[in-house]
Amino acid sequence: MLTRIGSTLLLFDEPLSPVQGTNLEQALAVRVMDRTEVILDIFATRARSAEAKMQVELAQLEYLLPRLTRMWTHLSRIRGGIGLRGPGETQLETDRRAIRRKISVLKQRLEDVADHRANQRQGRRPCPSAALVGYTNAGKSSILRALSGDDIFVEDRLFATLDTLTREVDVGGGYRFRLADTVGFIRKLPHHLVASFRATLEEARAADLLLHVIDAAHPAWEEQVEVVEREMRSAEFGMRNGKEGVDERKRVVYVFNKADLLPEPEAFLARARERYPHAVLTSSIPHSALRTPQSGGVEGLRSVLRTSAQALRPTATIRVPMGEGKLLAALHRDAEVMQEAQVDGVVQVTARVEAWLLGKLRRQGIEVEIAP
Repeated sequence: MLTRIGSTLLLFDEPLSPVQGTNLEQALAVRVMDRTEVILDIFATRARSAEAKMQVELAQLEYLLPRLTRMWTHLSRIRGGIGLRGPGETQLETDRRAIRRKISVLKQRLEDVADHRANQRQGRRPCPSAALVGYTNAGKSSILRALSGDDIFVEDRLFATLDTLTREVDVGGGYRFRLADTVGFIRKLPHHLVASFRATLEEARAADLLLHVIDAAHPAWEEQVEVVEREMRSAEFGMRNGKEGVDERKRVVYVFNKADLLPEPEAFLARARERYPHAVLTSSIPHSALRTPQSGGVEGLRSVLRTSAQALRPTATIRVPMGEGKLLAALHRDAEVMQEAQVDGVVQVTARVEAWLLGKLRRQGIEVEIAP
């Protein structure tokens, strides 16, 4: 039937086992691709940086390894010689060994990338951080561009962003937030990709706050939310959204994007807040271009980030005895020192300090006063 209508490729919206793929190709006499292979091909066309290319190549090789019998037609060829196992070795065995070696090398390189990112995070100026996560094409990069004002690549297509992009954003009141854009999720995301992109997702795992960006105009946004939350749980994210079985370490803010495409944005937000009380409605379209200015923009999100920054790093006045040089050095290393002066024989430091450090200072008997 497929031959009669001229088809040369058959796509399946489900992952196929190697045996299923082989049997289908033999029975139908056409090229067969499953959902995983299609997604891997899309990722391969989107990868730009060296890191993204390594991640995609690793996922492709792990997908390919158990399927080599479908890829080669010369499996009966025998190679012999000194150093090879037994009297000879099939081409298939040679290819498998080469792929396993390549996989090992790529995994080590990605481990090095993860270590490098960890060192970068330690060397950054103290600043609260948030990660933009969500379904692919929900508008994460658009929000980052609107908040930062930078010329960030944005395109209306699946997986337009594969690399983690980090920008510091002024959220007002003298506070700044470090935002990281991450790769998007999708329904039935291949586990090869989730594993390969762990180095990139480390930025999100290390963030103080997760901004779950949702395409409010998509008819199936509820399903997309469930997909993202399921994938984040499988990727071992710490989240706090009030649902049973979810780790309660990390706060999640639900950001409903593309308000400019909603017929009644205020009514939609009221319904969304019945399920997500602190939901925010945003749009990357400027206020002047919207039908109703209160229905979009990113100022609502900026306000939420400002409030979060105040909670994560309250401004405190700390009085340190003159002889506590190590403590002063620790404050400069772990807090954002704004002012320092000697008053009545002590060093008075005004700084934005995380809650855990404030608690540590109080336990050491240091006088701390939180600004109102």
